[in-house]
Amino acid sequence: MSKQLYRVSSGGLIDRARALSFRFDGKSYDGFAGDTLASALLANGVRLFGRSFKYHRPRGLLSAGPEEPNALVELRTGARREPNSRATVVELFQDLEATSQNRWPSLGFDVLSLNGLAAPALVAGFYYKTFMWPATFWEKLYEPLIRRAAGLGRAAELEDPDHYDKAFAFCDVLVIGAGPAGLSAALAAGRSGARVIICDEDFRLGGRLLAERREIDGGGAGDWLAAILAELASLSEVRIMPRTGVFGLYDHGIYGAVERVNDHVAVPPAHQPRQRGWRIYAKRAILAAGALERPIVFPGNDRPGVMLSGAVRAYVNRFGVLPGREAVVFTAGDGGWATVRDLTEAGAHVAAIVDARSEINPEFKTMALRVGARVFAGSVVEATHGGHALHSVTVRDASGKRARLACDLLAVSNGWNPTLHLTSHQNGKPVWEETIQAFVPGRLPPGLAVAGSAAGRFTLAEALQDGARLGREAAVEVGFAAAAADPVPATDAETDGLAPVWRVRGNRGKAFVDLQNDVTDKDVELAAREGFRSVEHLKRYTTLGMATDQGKTSNLAGLAIMAEQVGKAIRETGTTTFRPPYTPVAIGALAGHHRGKEFRPVRLAPTHDWSRKQGAVFVETGQWLRAQYYPKPGEQDWLATINREVLTTRSGVGLCDVSTLGKIDIQGNDAAEFLERVYINGWKTLPIGKARYGVMLREDGFVMDDGTTSRLGENHFLMTTTTINAAKVMQHLEFCHQVLWPGLDLRMVSVSEQWAQAAVAGPRSREVLRRVVDAKHDISNEAFPYLAAGEITVGGGIPARLFRISFSGELAYELAVPADYGDAMMHALMAAGEPYGITPYGLDGLNVMRIEKGHAIGTELNGQTTARDLGLGKMMSSKKDFIGRLMAKREALVQADRPSLVGFRPVDTNNRLWAGAHFIGIGRAAKTENDEGYMTSVAYSPNLKHWIGLGFLKNGPTRIGERIQAVDPVRNGEVEVEVCSPIFFDPEGTRLHG
Repeated sequence: MSKQLYRVSSGGLIDRARALSFRFDGKSYDGFAGDTLASALLANGVRLFGRSFKYHRPRGLLSAGPEEPNALVELRTGARREPNSRATVVELFQDLEATSQNRWPSLGFDVLSLNGLAAPALVAGFYYKTFMWPATFWEKLYEPLIRRAAGLGRAAELEDPDHYDKAFAFCDVLVIGAGPAGLSAALAAGRSGARVIICDEDFRLGGRLLAERREIDGGGAGDWLAAILAELASLSEVRIMPRTGVFGLYDHGIYGAVERVNDHVAVPPAHQPRQRGWRIYAKRAILAAGALERPIVFPGNDRPGVMLSGAVRAYVNRFGVLPGREAVVFTAGDGGWATVRDLTEAGAHVAAIVDARSEINPEFKTMALRVGARVFAGSVVEATHGGHALHSVTVRDASGKRARLACDLLAVSNGWNPTLHLTSHQNGKPVWEETIQAFVPGRLPPGLAVAGSAAGRFTLAEALQDGARLGREAAVEVGFAAAAADPVPATDAETDGLAPVWRVRGNRGKAFVDLQNDVTDKDVELAAREGFRSVEHLKRYTTLGMATDQGKTSNLAGLAIMAEQVGKAIRETGTTTFRPPYTPVAIGALAGHHRGKEFRPVRLAPTHDWSRKQGAVFVETGQWLRAQYYPKPGEQDWLATINREVLTTRSGVGLCDVSTLGKIDIQGNDAAEFLERVYINGWKTLPIGKARYGVMLREDGFVMDDGTTSRLGENHFLMTTTTINAAKVMQHLEFCHQVLWPGLDLRMVSVSEQWAQAAVAGPRSREVLRRVVDAKHDISNEAFPYLAAGEITVGGGIPARLFRISFSGELAYELAVPADYGDAMMHALMAAGEPYGITPYGLDGLNVMRIEKGHAIGTELNGQTTARDLGLGKMMSSKKDFIGRLMAKREALVQADRPSLVGFRPVDTNNRLWAGAHFIGIGRAAKTENDEGYMTSVAYSPNLKHWIGLGFLKNGPTRIGERIQAVDPVRNGEVEVEVCSPIFFDPEGTRLHG
């Protein structure tokens, strides 16, 4: 067991009975349950945690929370490796494996620290000035070097084996932050009976109470905290969510949050997610996120051992760890003196207190005398000394006299910034509050209130009072009677005097503003000299605030230095824009289960099991799985299977599942008028009991989709769409009705999943249907001709719909039954067709037959073609208006030489055609300027015994019989083809009307 040399003998909130072993950079250490990775390493005497981004300077801990800019590590190994994890918020667990990052070959000896020698050349904006010449160096030298040096950690190279979840929650009051203000707010709202959710990103609730030694109502703050948590847990309408960080505020009271469900174990338990992304809908919300302590910019302020004063107290009081044994406290306010007290009582020696203020509270001087610390009033720390750890500091007093003090810890206190980021996520602008020398929330998003330190009210008494008041008010605003108000708890005395110091001048060492991106005060000065004075320009030119910590500890110091340079007040410089997420969010938590095969839901047709039992090979079409083809034993490849399916269908009968086609039921007095406006052809004249092929355009005049629509009654139509565009068409129709023509009297609903539908095609199709359709229905050619549609019954009274439509060019029908009868329908049709040798055929067989007949589908309806391009220009009615009519007449869309749909067959019928090939005139070079079109669909026709294709060719219909080259440079193919009619088989259509 490793010796935790800096662990105090007692105290803290860790569980000393539960020792945990872990590894950092291959070395084994021990900590306790309740530790963070940072506190456990600190207890073991580790001071060097990482290297800076640009100069690779050694860096140690600065903070104890989510604002940490330095201690970024890789967690876990292999497929679970996770870069850029902040050691200060990583909950320690057994066998945790962590690795330092952004160094080579090791953390202690980083070769890239030589970058520091080139510091004069690596100032702000150097990349804009350095890599411009010579131009030929960019690809060969500059880009490879930049890419090699860029980045911090390493992402896992294997698929993440863990699961991530997405969830939704609804509440009356959402409380963000479980410190004293947040807990008071949650309790006040919860006592009223309101549904309350309280979230905190920490694994232990209590906020700053965990880090401070405070009294509430005469007892320890820990006792008050335990009582509050117990009462909250007893309230049935209160949901407590630790390890849950709210990262964004969105419209309509929606908040994004991530719950780290199992980040605190090596491997999540079976069937449990590692993280869960929450979408929380709140009628009211209270932001009680506390505040972030500010550092001071001075030379050497990045050396390991320089820490924020509040962080030092957190490690001492919460984790029972001494960040150093010989300390100096550099403070600009009263807060630093609390650190003197806590360090001393934990066993450290405070060598000196450097207070930038000339006047010091006599009580503080008495404290210094009692602990044996020297006091430097009106003084500053102007330099630090040491290598991988702090050894000493140089103090300069008001007269300019310097003293060098030995120490291994420098605690810095410069006041606090309210954690107001969420208040700005809807363009709210923070406002400067002179009395606390900080920005506070300005205009708040609807439904949000801010309590305690997040609002700039930093005392414990104010936090408790704020929380209770806002909790009651929120409950009342959503309709609950306010619970009786308890007296605000009494707290021990505290002072909050402050005279912030933004930076210390007078030493040649580097003074860092942004510790993670190595932005110095000189970089800010350079930006001002070069005209990048706007805070947004400053940010981008210097990269100030653009690292993973998003400038939580650096933004205000940078703004203050810029204000000084341009002679303005800080309030006049403004702030950069805060955007979600507040802290880094794993993409997995946003995606949830939506990855791999679960990226989007897989939809199965009602007849899917039947197709599976028939041995179908499936293919994804949109969200649906459709049967691609049905192989039989002995067939050598997919082509042999498809040839059999096509030949059997054309000679006898075939059965194809078309359930996945979009089906939209449209009813109402204005249903026909509605169709007139969305389709290019007419619909008012369509008789009841008939179907018609239709084409609809987008607003820009290009084809959106095609399909048939049947008139089942005077005001009742059933529209079919392509499988892939079903949702898009439904969305389009809803927009047209609700936005463009809300006065039309109609209703529509998607019924795609309510009906199972099968195409029965081939010369024997009517005979097969005759065995399934109830005898009272006449489906003879005379009674039920081509494009007939109607409601019938099958199987002795089961309601069904029958459509005489065909995309195969054969005598064909489509039979639809309620989805529950889909499987039975397919079995019945196969049994009825057995005497005729019926075969199921899939999507590939259907495509072969539709290419033989020149029917356009998705590869031709690709969003770049017009009705004229497809040879459907004559369908466009000149007697009515419809969506896309005017835009379809644009000059470029009606040019005579615009590529149009034609057919292609190889001159040498032994050659194969490839979709995607481009058409080039014979004897001309395969260059873009000679490109005359492209092949969209190809198939081997078992009827013609050679390959055929459809495509778009300039002046296509006028070039029938011409020979051109089909060039495919990707697959090294070049085939001479003949331009022909797109209808290869049965051009007269006699089979269709059989």
